Amino acid sequence: MSRRRVKNGNPVRVLQSYAAPSAQTNPYIVQLHESLAAAPGVEITPFSWRTALLGRYDVFHAHWPEALIERRGAVSTVGRRTLFSLFLARMALSRVPVVRTMHNIELPQGISRLETELLMFTDRLTKMRILLNEFTPVPVGAKTTLIEHGHYRDWFAKYPSFDPVGGRVLFFGKVRRYKNAEGLIRAFRGLDSDELSLHVVGSASSDELADSLRSAAGKDPRITLDLRFIEDPHLVAEIGEASLIVLPYPEMHNSGSVLAALSLERPVLVPNNDFNRALAEEVGSDWVIRFDGDLKPSDIELALSQAEAQRGRPDLSRRGWSEAGRRYLDAYRRAILER
Repeated sequence: MSRRRVKNGNPVRVLQSYAAPSAQTNPYIVQLHESLAAAPGVEITPFSWRTALLGRYDVFHAHWPEALIERRGAVSTVGRRTLFSLFLARMALSRVPVVRTMHNIELPQGISRLETELLMFTDRLTKMRILLNEFTPVPVGAKTTLIEHGHYRDWFAKYPSFDPVGGRVLFFGKVRRYKNAEGLIRAFRGLDSDELSLHVVGSASSDELADSLRSAAGKDPRITLDLRFIEDPHLVAEIGEASLIVLPYPEMHNSGSVLAALSLERPVLVPNNDFNRALAEEVGSDWVIRFDGDLKPSDIELALSQAEAQRGRPDLSRRGWSEAGRRYLDAYRRAILER
């Protein structure tokens, strides 16, 4: 697409990095897709290798680009790396800009040198970075747009509500080692009360991590591990029955799980960092309870007492989806003009 076509208001054709939404698609992606589809002036195409290599599009919008080259068997790994290399070459030659939503600020751990090089080349093709909060570090001179992570109130509205169970602590979401679920289990086991319970729900990223979690829980009857993919009705019930959500990611930069918990009006206990302090100021400090250093049993105990006294609703007014499509369209157009 030429600069003239952008200035004349022609529809922007955007290839997304996610496949067509399904029942197991991240709700953030589904809500973003619906918001973009409703925005006039933008044509959205979910990802396929055929479209990426042969289709027509003006912008590529990347969310987690590593998902396009992640290991899925020896043969498919080589094939996906080859296809991704051809895809990047096509975009570079045709000067198609990349717009990147900065869900993470570092490269994934444990990837190969070739995967690292492919992701770094993707970064060099990026002409616009979408920041989910103002604390995301970016290269000097990079073009950015702040579009806050949306809430899940509308998404969860179709499900019944649940009353919290006294003393129930919950960790939920994809269980990866960096999220420190093991540290939560160890801290929880330092609490003496038999009136407390801990649920850890969500698929573990590896069998080794699942075994580590089971080892950390031991035979403590207060701890329940449900290490599989959790469908939304079950997830809403788990969050609704929790008195406190604990997400002790040491390097928490942004978290859809925090927004999911707050959307269902459950307080969260999270590390005390710039992002979480700003979020507490935005939604209400009683809803975002923070701890310093390593998570301790006393942190959980104090947060539970605060959470169970909580009333009202967190303020999520800045997190609506109604304007997201228009704001992303503005970012796409700016990226094209930055080519």
